[in-house]
Amino acid sequence: MSNISKRLESLPMTKVTWTILILVGIGWMFDAMDQGMVSGVIAAIGKDWDLTKYELSWLTSSGLLGMIVGAALSGAISDRLGRRTVILYTLLIYSIGSFLCGLANDYWMLMIFRFITGFGLGGELPAASTLVSEVSPLKSRGRNVVILESFWAWGWIAASLVAFLAIPEFGWRAAFFIGAVPALFAALLRFKVPESPRYLELNGRRDEAEKIVSDFERAAEVEPVKDDSPVEKQEKKPWYEEFRMLWTKANLRTTAVLWIIWFGINFGYYGFVLWTPTLLTEQGFDIVKSLGFTLVMCIAQLPGYFSAALLIERLGRKPTLVIYFAGTAVAAWLFGHADSEAMILATGCLLYFFALGAWGCVYSYTPEVYPTDVRGSGNGWAAAFGRIGAFIAPFIVPAMYAAFGTDDGFMLVFAVLAAAFAFVAVIILVFGKETKGMSLKDVSE
Repeated sequence: MSNISKRLESLPMTKVTWTILILVGIGWMFDAMDQGMVSGVIAAIGKDWDLTKYELSWLTSSGLLGMIVGAALSGAISDRLGRRTVILYTLLIYSIGSFLCGLANDYWMLMIFRFITGFGLGGELPAASTLVSEVSPLKSRGRNVVILESFWAWGWIAASLVAFLAIPEFGWRAAFFIGAVPALFAALLRFKVPESPRYLELNGRRDEAEKIVSDFERAAEVEPVKDDSPVEKQEKKPWYEEFRMLWTKANLRTTAVLWIIWFGINFGYYGFVLWTPTLLTEQGFDIVKSLGFTLVMCIAQLPGYFSAALLIERLGRKPTLVIYFAGTAVAAWLFGHADSEAMILATGCLLYFFALGAWGCVYSYTPEVYPTDVRGSGNGWAAAFGRIGAFIAPFIVPAMYAAFGTDDGFMLVFAVLAAAFAFVAVIILVFGKETKGMSLKDVSE
């Protein structure tokens, strides 16, 4: 473990650390707004353009396909060009894509623009969680990444408000134009968020790393201690070599478990979250009421995140992951069998509570199990594989409805999603590793 890494992990939380966390979190929040607005937008577009459920599924999945490509490429790029660089450019790509979606005048054009938006979104998230993990103190690392992920809830709440207030009044295009606002925020990130010192040191940029760590130490009122010992610069590996390293004996179990976790949570989450307003309208609610219910459910995400942030540092990563995945499975089953407005709202809140707590734990856990030299790639490839589950999930709803009808189809959709969450909980319980209190490795063994 390098001197830079030791100094970072030994520091307390400071104003500098919180600033990075909040600014990266705001970027994360805007990404969440896009995903949150899509659920409301899809219901509106379906009525406006008279689209079938399969057409709506492809529209949803085009953005998720973009996320797959974006996550896979950004992980490798962040190991070459830096975490901050990837965050900035993917945020701009996402913003441009969202603006273009508002201009789309036919189905296929909107699909292409949703792909571009998804590319930016999928690329930013792995790089952002990697950066926050790498600059956080050891005792706060897990909590910090869960807090970062909690900005997703604020984005969904904002998106639900936009969908609830703007779409009925101004139409679905207004939601996409509002989603383009983050382009203005990227400039602030460029000047206020530093690059990961671990990344800089590993890539021969020792002086830059020293300056950033010294700023952290001064903020903590710790006397900076410059280390002049030589550090061997890591040779750049081709992307396929980094991918191969994820499957070496040292990383095989880690990668296999992570990919199952990511696939399961994406399949389960996107199987219900993008369809919630539409599913509620199918159950007899009007569009305004269904969007209002979705807004209330989104608010339930916040205590889910904050409780996970508390437990992940007290109980550890593995037991917290198991608790929240198992809780999501139970909540999904109950939501599928809810037979009144009160039960739909109560079980929906429970579902969002546990599902988003699980997401926070997954984002916290993923960067911790890989060394710095392949952390971006490992994070990106896990996210990319997981998005395949997100791509497939939206097609479950029309398939179930076509085969079993509206009422039975509704129950079966959530039975399938509950089974997916339960399966992941068992995998983590049996094969997962605990990373609480462990220092991040710098290089692969």
